[in-house]
Amino acid sequence: MSTLTSIISRLRMRHLRLLIALHEHGTVQKAAESVALTQPGATKALNEIEAMLGVQLFQRTHKGLETTDMGLCAVRYARLINTDLAHFHEELESMQQGRGGRLAVGLIMGAVPLISAALSRVRSLQPAISIEVVEDTSARLLNLLDRGRLDAAICRSRVNQRPHLYTSLDIHEEELAVICHPDNPLTRHSALTLADLSDTSWIVYPANMPMRLLLEREFHEAKIPFPLYPIETASAFTSISMLGHDRESVALMSVDASKPFVDAGMVYRLPIQLHSRSEPYELVTRKGASLSPATQLFMREVALVGNLHADVEAYIESL
Repeated sequence: MSTLTSIISRLRMRHLRLLIALHEHGTVQKAAESVALTQPGATKALNEIEAMLGVQLFQRTHKGLETTDMGLCAVRYARLINTDLAHFHEELESMQQGRGGRLAVGLIMGAVPLISAALSRVRSLQPAISIEVVEDTSARLLNLLDRGRLDAAICRSRVNQRPHLYTSLDIHEEELAVICHPDNPLTRHSALTLADLSDTSWIVYPANMPMRLLLEREFHEAKIPFPLYPIETASAFTSISMLGHDRESVALMSVDASKPFVDAGMVYRLPIQLHSRSEPYELVTRKGASLSPATQLFMREVALVGNLHADVEAYIESL
């Protein structure tokens, strides 16, 4: 395979567009037509790409082209580059016309209520801004941040083995709740302990996630075995939906994330006091990354709704 420097100097956008078209159409002729090339020109360009990378990207069959595993990898990154270029053009055009540019932020479920308020303020202050919001786990959001897919994330940088790669500011310490179906028999109690839930079916976060570790610690400190055969999901929506059909199970969720569902009568918050609190989630950016005006506006609005204005100004100045 060629060196990265060689690939950068030889790879062209027409190569990337052709890779995407070949994967989508499955034939050289149709792909060539879609990117305004002749069939011989497309064949020559594909040979150039495969020679440059030193791998076969497409398998020629009697049915047409089949994308190899190496090809799927190449197509995935071709799409990312193509998308980034489109976003670059969109943001540059917006800035030239005096509009607000583009903002891509990630957040964990527990941060949704707080960040929704911040994003609403950003939208009211800068209506022309283009905003992308990605909800996922902290680990996946940090991966997107590493790859430049996000400008900032509201998550926990400590789940990464290299937290020093990020600059972060604590925003909010989560209080945790145990929730269930409104008709669950446990709702008849005025007070509960973990011991009362030891034989209950649980919906829990996957292993090694902060909320799961916290629940395991609660059971360990109470000297109670962790529930057997739990249902594992990182999706709060999945937990809520499952509780809607299950009048026996309980689930752990942050108070902020569960409140809208509790207020709507979809679930019930059980009267149980957990002694541990989840680690604070943070406003996270890549260390050394330059912050666009849209990103700085978002960070200031997060600080405003979280009463962190002085802290975030110093934070931005330090970047």
